[in-house]
Amino acid sequence: MPETTPASSAEPPPRHRVVVLALDGVLPFELGIPQRIFGRARSPEGARLYDVITCSIRPPGPVRTDADFDILVENGPEALATADTILIPASYELGPVYEEGRLTDELAAALALLRPGTRLVSICTGGYVLAAAGFLDGRPASTHWSSAAHFQRTFPRIKVDADVLFIDDGDVLTSAGVAAGIDLCLHIVRRDHGTAIANDVARRTVVPPHRDGGQAQYIQRPVPDAQLATTTTARAWALARLHEPIQLRDMAEQESMSVRTFTRRFREEAGISPGQWLVRQRVERARHLLEATDLSVDRIARNAGFGTAQSMRQHLQAALGVSPTVYRRTFRALPAKAAPALRTV
Repeated sequence: MPETTPASSAEPPPRHRVVVLALDGVLPFELGIPQRIFGRARSPEGARLYDVITCSIRPPGPVRTDADFDILVENGPEALATADTILIPASYELGPVYEEGRLTDELAAALALLRPGTRLVSICTGGYVLAAAGFLDGRPASTHWSSAAHFQRTFPRIKVDADVLFIDDGDVLTSAGVAAGIDLCLHIVRRDHGTAIANDVARRTVVPPHRDGGQAQYIQRPVPDAQLATTTTARAWALARLHEPIQLRDMAEQESMSVRTFTRRFREEAGISPGQWLVRQRVERARHLLEATDLSVDRIARNAGFGTAQSMRQHLQAALGVSPTVYRRTFRALPAKAAPALRTV
């Protein structure tokens, strides 16, 4: 009687590994962002989607922060060789990296361990490290607005954009400071696994699910007078009616403002025009429906407020670089494959 071999269950694919490089002078807030965002990302079945580990450029031991405490990092630079994504938070002790635009020997040796194809991500002045290593030459990049002019002078080959929250340039992503790092990490989760999972992480973190990378950093803008009305009511009103035609005057009426005053106030608060904001919300609605439903493209176009499938195709092509059909196929047929990135530059 022939022997039978027991059927083996397929092993789940390895989780995407995010390695966070903690340098002396690291900002604890930004150091904690990757674990909070990527560490909370779960599949619909509840499986973790990322492994997040922290490493230093030295053997395991203490790393100084910009606060009144050190942190104990248990992984040395060899962890960088295991990274699918490396993320570099801001540091206030970059030394020659910041002052002269060059890597120290220790840092250069650590970055040399990166495998080809590793995705590179920085928050705030972490971009100086990517720039000094040559990874940003000829590319667009963002950093905190207060460092942007110095960043550009130090690295003239980079196309610095001081006005945006983050820039996704494919395999290299850079962000402005502090909370913009949350926006960037949520964007990466959305790009990797779709809006439903990114929105779940945002809800668990109690932050807005989406601030587009092109949104302004609010540089040198005065705090609005507390007695003045904002545009919050109009935005909530519009979100509940995305499937309907929405005119600018309709939104202005919700705040009892003239169109001119409403448009100015909206730009001050959101960093973009009401029309641009509406298009982005409709793109997000379309993405969600393409991922989570079996509705036809025509029906989704109507539900998202684009009116026609052709209009929706044009807007998704402009925002994502793909058609609705290709976007849906990415998630339905190849859930492990990275989703198209929003074009933020």
